[in-house]
Amino acid sequence: MNELTINLHTASETPLYEQIYQHIKREIQEGRITSGEKLPSSRSLCKYLEVSRSTVELAYEQLISEGYVEAVPCKGYFAAELEGMYRLDVVPALVGAEEKTEKKEWKYNFTPNGVDLNSFPYNVWRRLAKDSLLDDRAEMFRLGDSQGEYGLRSAISRYLYQARGVNAHPDQIIIGAGNDYLLMLLSTVIGQNHKVALENPTYKQAYRLFKSLSYDVCTVDMDEKGMKVADLKSSGADIAFVMPSHQYPLGIVMPMKRRMELLKWAAKDPARYIIEDDYDSEFRYKGKPIPALQGYDRWEKVIYIGTFSKSIAPSIRVSYMVLPAPLLKEFQKKSSFLSSTVSRVDQLILQKFIEDGHYERHLNRIRTLYKSRHDTLMGCLKTFQKICTISGENAGVHMLLHFAGDMTEEELIRKAAEKGVRVYGLSQYYIDPPDGLKPTIMLGYANISEDKMKEAVKLLEEAWK
Repeated sequence: MNELTINLHTASETPLYEQIYQHIKREIQEGRITSGEKLPSSRSLCKYLEVSRSTVELAYEQLISEGYVEAVPCKGYFAAELEGMYRLDVVPALVGAEEKTEKKEWKYNFTPNGVDLNSFPYNVWRRLAKDSLLDDRAEMFRLGDSQGEYGLRSAISRYLYQARGVNAHPDQIIIGAGNDYLLMLLSTVIGQNHKVALENPTYKQAYRLFKSLSYDVCTVDMDEKGMKVADLKSSGADIAFVMPSHQYPLGIVMPMKRRMELLKWAAKDPARYIIEDDYDSEFRYKGKPIPALQGYDRWEKVIYIGTFSKSIAPSIRVSYMVLPAPLLKEFQKKSSFLSSTVSRVDQLILQKFIEDGHYERHLNRIRTLYKSRHDTLMGCLKTFQKICTISGENAGVHMLLHFAGDMTEEELIRKAAEKGVRVYGLSQYYIDPPDGLKPTIMLGYANISEDKMKEAVKLLEEAWK
């Protein structure tokens, strides 16, 4: 396929990239673009539609992230097999009616993004919620501090110092409903006149967000120590988005020397900053934890972001951002009029959860659980030593299998799916896939029991032998 006929409406409130994304998604869902069919390159499609290349790339990235399109290194974009995907079936006779979601039930799913919700402390959370509303507290239902309630910020400040070595006064902390919101809020503080560099491969959600906020965005390749600082310097970027404690998806833990190189890079220009995403630093299985990059920042250059989504539950929707003093002043001037996006009741519950020691106990339980699953999976994978190598296994809740055989990443995923096992390819996390990228599979273990894990690995052995 060399072109796509898409009627773009420039006057529409719907962004152009979303119009392109919706059109291709619909064509694939309704079978007009068949599985395996090659799509136009981003370069040719942007010329044909007379839009910017970044607009087309953003549409393709969304399609890839949802599984409608697959990017094959050095070959291009191809329509994916719809089996196993969420799909909204449009019924012409019921236009305007509620659409149904069709979901394939996988027998085994090694999702790298899951958390074990069976371990959520429901009884404790329920009691704290009840206690928080026992008294008549009318003030709890009024708008609170735009940065979040001081009590919760104080609890987070103490936790970060003790657990992560982060130096943060409660006044520097901003509470928000998820990292996406906090990054959007940060854009109002630092302004648009910046170029943002992300690691390659990277957390695609952050890449898409910076793109949608109209930043000049680039990627910087990595080595075994993390983002290459020499390449960062030559990129012209003045903001670096990094995950030094456990890079997603490679699982690299950035050593101290590389961290100091990053800090020195930032210190050489007043406009430079580092955004440190510390999304799952609680889970580490080997070696002594390295304190957060922010704890070594003498120049006030690190913007630290963390979340409770991985350690408690995604639906908690509570994240936090620590601003260095200069940016805190900018926030107070430009953005303090914005209301907090987390309810005061939820903030009080979480505050009590931390202060009463429940969070510490929950973390210890969940660490033990994930460590047991980690060890079980490592033991099961011993029989795979002849066909792949393992990396990223020392922290987080997923590991990588690097294959050196003849099978492509797409074939590995397909053969696993034929056995009822869902696995995930590393290539989807690359913005610019490098030449000679080995087929690599991600296996997450947070949301799969040890018994199911053993059964699933046996099926993978049959599929990949």
